[in-house]
Amino acid sequence: MDIHEYQGKEVLAKYGIPVPQGFVVFTAEEAEEAAKKLPGPVYVVKSQIHAGGRGKGKFKESPDAPGGVRVVKSIEEVKENAAQMLGKTLVTIQTGDEGKQVNRLYIEDGSDIKKEYYLSLLVDRDTSRVSFVASTEGGMNIEDVAHDTPEKIITMDVDPASGISGFHARKLGYALGFEGDALKQFGKIVFALYEAFLDTDSTQIEINPLVLTSSGDVVVLDAKCGFDDNALFRHKDIEELRDESEEDPAEKRAKDWELSYVKMDGSIGCMVNGAGLAMATMDIIKLKGSFPANFLDVGGGATKERVTEAFKIILSDENVKGILVNIFGGIMRCDIIAEGIIAAAKEVSLSVPLVVRLEGTNVDLGKEILGNSDIDLIAADNLEDAAEKIVDAVRKRGD
Repeated sequence: MDIHEYQGKEVLAKYGIPVPQGFVVFTAEEAEEAAKKLPGPVYVVKSQIHAGGRGKGKFKESPDAPGGVRVVKSIEEVKENAAQMLGKTLVTIQTGDEGKQVNRLYIEDGSDIKKEYYLSLLVDRDTSRVSFVASTEGGMNIEDVAHDTPEKIITMDVDPASGISGFHARKLGYALGFEGDALKQFGKIVFALYEAFLDTDSTQIEINPLVLTSSGDVVVLDAKCGFDDNALFRHKDIEELRDESEEDPAEKRAKDWELSYVKMDGSIGCMVNGAGLAMATMDIIKLKGSFPANFLDVGGGATKERVTEAFKIILSDENVKGILVNIFGGIMRCDIIAEGIIAAAKEVSLSVPLVVRLEGTNVDLGKEILGNSDIDLIAADNLEDAAEKIVDAVRKRGD
C-alpha cells in the first residue's frame, strides 16, 4: 500500500526524523490559511498523487504552466497556484498519458537548500535483507543516475541478525560527503529510518531529496512510503491512510474480493491460481508473441463467487481481447473454477476468445461441467498448448 507524501512525513516525524512544517489542503482557501501558519517568506505548493516526477509533470488542462510542485514567495501566490492545480489532471513519467487528478495539496515551508541527496530503504530480495541506497545526486530520477553514472550510487545491506550500527551510518555519511554536525544529524536519521522501516513493515521508504540546508541542518524534503499489504492487520493506523481514489478501480475491486490483481498493458487476460503459475503463464504468453493484460491470482481456496468476480474484473478491461484460464487444482478444485466460469459467462457478454486449461483435483469433473455448458470456449491440454491457442485466436480476430 502506498500513501501520500504528507502522510509519509507524518509517519517519519513520529520517529524523530526532521521534516519541514506543512499542511494538507483540499481547497484554495484552505491553502491560503495554511500558508498564514507558516514562517515564510518562501512556500512550496505540492500536488499529492501516488506518482513520482511531480515537479517535472504537466497538467493536461494547461501544459505550458509550471508542474505539480511550485515554489512561491507570497500567500497570495499560494492561493492562486492552489486554485490552478486542484481538480486538474497531472501527467508525470509514472502516471502514463492518462495522468492523475490532483484532489489535495501539501503547503510546505520553503527550505534554503545547499545540497540535495538521495536516500532510500528497501527489501533486497536477493540477499533477504534491508538495503540502503544512497547517492549524492538527489532530486533526480534514481533510474537515470543508475544508468548514466552508476558509480554515484552507494548500496549497503544490514544483517538482520546484528541489526544496524554506527558503522552503517558512518559509511553512508562519509560516502555522501557529510562532515561534523551534519554527519551526526545524518546518522540519527539513518537509525530512525531503519527503525521506522521495521516497525511499520515497510516495503520502501524513499527520500528524494534529503537536503543539507545553508544553516547546516539535514532535512527530509520528500518522502515516498510503501507498506506490505499482508502486514496491514498489524498497523490499523497506517491502513487508515489509504486513499482509495488513487487506486485502480479494478485493483481495488479485486482487493475487496481477496484477489491478487495487477493491471498490465497487454491484450490477453489471465486467470490463474498461484503466484508462481501466474508468472509462468504471463511469461509463456510473451514467449508466444503476445502480452498479458493482467496478473490475477484467484488463490488456493477461491469460491465460485470469487472466481465469477475475477472473471468480471478481467473483462472490465477494454484492452482484453482474449482470456486464458490456467488452473492447476491442488487446494483449488477444477469443478469450482468451471462453475465460476459458467456463472460469469451468464452475467456478462463474453465476446472474446476463451481458452481453458485445467489440471489437478477434480479435473475430469471440471471438464465435464464445461463440456456440458453452452459456453464457446477452447480446451487446452497443457500450458504451452493453451498459450499458443489463445494467442492464435486473438490474432485470427485481428484485434
